[in-house]
Amino acid sequence: MTYSMKIAGLTRELPLCKVNDDLYIAAFICFGDAEITVACARELLKLVPATEYDYLFTAEAKSIPLIHEMARQSGAAKYFIARKGPKAYMPDPIYVEDQSITTANPQRLYLGQDDAALIRGKRILIVDDVISTGGSLRAMEELIKKAGGTVAGKIAVLAEGDSKNRPDIRYLAPLPLFNADGTVKA
Repeated sequence: MTYSMKIAGLTRELPLCKVNDDLYIAAFICFGDAEITVACARELLKLVPATEYDYLFTAEAKSIPLIHEMARQSGAAKYFIARKGPKAYMPDPIYVEDQSITTANPQRLYLGQDDAALIRGKRILIVDDVISTGGSLRAMEELIKKAGGTVAGKIAVLAEGDSKNRPDIRYLAPLPLFNADGTVKA
């Protein structure tokens, strides 16, 4: 089963994936789809003027192509990615806990002190592909604050389920949740 959706002017068939017996989600994946990545980056950049933030920030991994394309289109020389594990090249990393609807177990998001130093005192725009329960978003906000930055805004390609009603995010399109038979949840 798929869900046909127009995103940033392009139509895509999103596969429906089981979360539990009563809940399915439509999977939006930028990986490997250069056309949708370029189009979404262009449209997301229109949502927040570049004068309102200093850096772009996302969490590993699905939004990496998106944030890279946004940086390329906007001319940004630097952006930040919260990693899901500490890396040898991260000096004295800071971390926060994260729980996402698409991840079975809690995980951590890490940021090296070198990146934290660049974030300190800066306005940071959080970028995500899909905002659903808000768990990853909260973790990114917490990590930015821990690094000494200020969250300047939150944008996403899609706002899933009740996230479409959140006044604190901007997004390109709402994404419904689904029943096991593929119908949209009321």
